[in-house]
Amino acid sequence: MSGLKLFRADTTSSGMTEVMPHLAEIEADVQGLVERHMETLLGVRFLASEYSTGPVHGGRIDSLGLDENGSPVIVEYKRGTDAGVINQGLFYLAWLMDHRAEFEYLVRDRLGVTAASQVLWSGPRLICVAGDFTRYDEHAVREHRRSIDLVRYRFFGGDLLGLETVASVSGGMQVTRRARRGLVAQAAAGVQGSAMAELAGAVDEILLGLGDGVNRVERKQYRAYQRLRNFACMCPPQRSKLLVYLKVNPKDIDLVQDFTRDVSGVGHHGTGDLEVQLRTLKDVERARDLFRASYAAA
Repeated sequence: MSGLKLFRADTTSSGMTEVMPHLAEIEADVQGLVERHMETLLGVRFLASEYSTGPVHGGRIDSLGLDENGSPVIVEYKRGTDAGVINQGLFYLAWLMDHRAEFEYLVRDRLGVTAASQVLWSGPRLICVAGDFTRYDEHAVREHRRSIDLVRYRFFGGDLLGLETVASVSGGMQVTRRARRGLVAQAAAGVQGSAMAELAGAVDEILLGLGDGVNRVERKQYRAYQRLRNFACMCPPQRSKLLVYLKVNPKDIDLVQDFTRDVSGVGHHGTGDLEVQLRTLKDVERARDLFRASYAAA
């Protein structure tokens, strides 16, 4: 975003006016805006602001939330560049992991019993929203065994907000793309056989290869592919097909029977209003553009 230029067309004089980027006046301006629109901006349901960690720990978490996959999320904000934002966030993540019951009670109070029972403790996340980050910050997130997203913001004029994912790293042990594909194929093969294993492996490789910072989140009902927020969810293979849900507006494409379906009003596992039905590797090739569109939208 540091090199991004934004212009507004001047229809009266047929000219162009540059909209200059600027930082917030105070940190609270960024925090307040993100908290009011957290689900739209970050794909995270807002739970609490300035959450106290108690007199012993002695801290206040800027924002607490729950993402699309049920992972706990801590959001920390800085107006400009601050070398301590990552360590501060990790300090709060450690507290959160030691106070799971307290967090689940908060989720139950805000979102209900069902959401509280589905909290995914294997993948807690830290999202740092700041005016900028240094190259040392980007290196540091890759050295931690936690899921961390660095998000740069800019205001343009008085009514535009830009967000850019600078770095995104998933927690846990990292394995090569070929190894990941092998694990997915083995899991599918144990259930449905070699044809579905090959199909699931091909989809996994394509989705992980769409760009840097693609994280994969494992849930019992689906596997989510995430770029700050979900852009694809793949369900376990059925007998003769594989279902993938994408963040593509079904109204923007021509739906094809037995290939794409509008599920905006239909209950299903994962997130996304477009269902893609894959039966062969040829179907996977047909779906590539839809995968790219969903990734770009995220």
